[in-house]
Amino acid sequence: MAQLDVQSKLAILADAAKYDASCASSGSVKRSSRDSKGVGSTDGGMGICHAYAPDGRCISLLKILLTNSCIFDCHYCINRKSSNVRRARFTAQEVVHLTLSFYKRNYIEGLFLSSGIIGSSNYTMEQMVEVARSLREDHDFRGYIHLKTIPDADPALVEQAGLYADRLSINVELPTVSGLKRLAPEKSAVRIEDAMKETKTSIIDATDARKKFKSAPRFAPAGQSTQMIVGADAATDGDIVLRASTLYDSFDLRRVYYSAFSPIPDASTVLPLQRPPLMREHRLYQSDWLMRFYGYTSKEVVAAADETTGMLPLDIDPKLAWALKHREIFPVDVNRAPRERLLRVPGLGVKAVTSILAARRWRRLHLADVARLTVSITKLRPFLIAEDWRPVALSDKAELRPVVAPKVKQLELFA
Repeated sequence: MAQLDVQSKLAILADAAKYDASCASSGSVKRSSRDSKGVGSTDGGMGICHAYAPDGRCISLLKILLTNSCIFDCHYCINRKSSNVRRARFTAQEVVHLTLSFYKRNYIEGLFLSSGIIGSSNYTMEQMVEVARSLREDHDFRGYIHLKTIPDADPALVEQAGLYADRLSINVELPTVSGLKRLAPEKSAVRIEDAMKETKTSIIDATDARKKFKSAPRFAPAGQSTQMIVGADAATDGDIVLRASTLYDSFDLRRVYYSAFSPIPDASTVLPLQRPPLMREHRLYQSDWLMRFYGYTSKEVVAAADETTGMLPLDIDPKLAWALKHREIFPVDVNRAPRERLLRVPGLGVKAVTSILAARRWRRLHLADVARLTVSITKLRPFLIAEDWRPVALSDKAELRPVVAPKVKQLELFA
């Protein structure tokens, strides 16, 4: 491999990292450098991605790979062993230097580090841990660190990673075991889940220890996350939603990320020729939100999908699709219905429902009052009752859909 300068490596390895979507920084521990000599704080160019905290803050992260060389040959990965791409590799100290340099220039607030597998899983994991260790111990870095861990690595290395990183993530890669066997035969679904279970246990143990001893070390205080590739195999949206629900329940994940498959140069013949619609990825994120914040079960979300294909509709969101299939529970009275019923109304978000519950303690709400809390009242009208509004009965779903569905087709990104 020809010798490359750091700038050239950054161009290659930042571009290679763009396929990993799971780089959010929600749930990080607040560390301030105001009262110490530490570098960085989680309060708040090339390789820089923007993540969002739960309160809406935009947090910039240096998002790079340690290397895009890999001993594995996963069909869907542009960095696979047989791929004809330009290779590069950072040393641990080069990543440390880049992170500190970017932070001191106020470009970033943290680091997201992943890697191909070089030499062995343990060797690669050791290098990633060394980056986090050096930042924390040698430079007292107090910014956010997210490490993409390697399932096949020694659990002791993952344990070290959790002591330095705010968040750990392990990609399940594909929604089904059969898809993983077909497209990534060198990876094991069992080992991936075992590694996620071990991380969950370490997080719980550290949390319990800190309840008794404030001096106990933290372990991945921002939790763990994972990512699934959408559209590289035959998994339906229903399969993906059920898989995500199982992962949330089994491993206490903070997030499941969905990444639409993107055709790559010199692609394997077993891969689809075209990428799935980006709207499909968007609908899956909306479904994820329904399960996490709106009280829907995975089976209810799957019920919104087409019964024949198992796919969520692309022209309307899954919440509206579910409501159209369950007309019997609507309309909902905004002045009387409990929170869980109001959250089922298409067009009403969590904040809007909270505002409705607060406002109706003092007076009866009219349709105009609800309209001020939403982007558009059109979608809501057939599904709610207000002091001055009761919808005309529309029992036929085919009649109602044209009224509430978007009139203009949303364009895909970069279309």
